[in-house]
Amino acid sequence: MSEANTARTILVALTGASGMPYGLRLIEQLLGAGHRVWLLYSQVAQIVARQEMDWALPAQAGEVEKALSARFGAADGQLRVFGREAWFAPPASGSNPPDAMVVCPCTMGTLAAIAQGLSQDLIERAADVVIKEGRQLVLVPRETPFSALHLENMLKLARLGVCILPANPGFYQRPASVQDLVDFVVARILDQLGVAHELLPRWGETR
Repeated sequence: MSEANTARTILVALTGASGMPYGLRLIEQLLGAGHRVWLLYSQVAQIVARQEMDWALPAQAGEVEKALSARFGAADGQLRVFGREAWFAPPASGSNPPDAMVVCPCTMGTLAAIAQGLSQDLIERAADVVIKEGRQLVLVPRETPFSALHLENMLKLARLGVCILPANPGFYQRPASVQDLVDFVVARILDQLGVAHELLPRWGETR
């Protein structure tokens, strides 16, 4: 069975940058492709979810797990949501890391903390684990312009093998909706993860 069709465990972290639709669409696609999803989210992500999507992201991990499982039709146990201070959760330890991790959207503060190896919450700790265990880490920053400090942190992480994938949609597909723009970025993330999708045609191909 090819990697694109093999069920893997993907950790998705939602932080307080603009771009919540990217994160939720990513979760939807991963679950739809049959992968297991572990979800973490920051406190500020709750504010962004309400501002950008009119979604009251609950503070309790169990409530989020139940709501998103129902929303995306996840199988029993396919989606697990952990609290920010759940230090006994699987992603906190290198003995049980995910196959890959995506921080989408990723704040510059989270990116900086990861670059410095900080572990002040479970998102930062999970990223540290993924790096030290040699697993795949994709960061999706949504910021502009980038300062020299931002760029230096991104360069440091890129040299460690971290994929820096800014949320910059292309227009050569002639998007007709905001959803098309979201799908462009999510498609690039899925490509990095080796997850098959049909969000948009490949370059040189038509539908």
